[in-house]
Amino acid sequence: MGLLLHILITMVAVWITTALPGIDLSGEDTTTKVLTLLAVSVIFGLVNLVLKPIAKTLGCLLYVLTLGLFGLVVNGLLFWLTSYLAGELGLPFHVDGFWAAFWGALIVSIVSSALAGIVRRVAQPEED
Repeated sequence: MGLLLHILITMVAVWITTALPGIDLSGEDTTTKVLTLLAVSVIFGLVNLVLKPIAKTLGCLLYVLTLGLFGLVVNGLLFWLTSYLAGELGLPFHVDGFWAAFWGALIVSIVSSALAGIVRRVAQPEED
């Protein structure tokens, strides 16, 4: 259930990024768009699961020297890679360039964190 909730949160976050210039989600109908968002969210999750630890390990010094800001660049590159993989799979999702990917990844991170926090708060009973 937690994995499904995480995917749904990522879907909403990716959907919000489509309002940014340079990030396009096309499709004939709503069903196509929702299924595309689902697929892109799964791809983004897999890309982060596999490549992010490798990038953190290889770029450890850059993370330290930039006080973690290099992580924003890595997230942008992973989001851009997700767009490329989605295109290779024939999904109607496209990110035009690094800066669109950078801002898109930043929005995905912020929205995902906020929604996960809201869900966590709603799911936990209040303590007195």
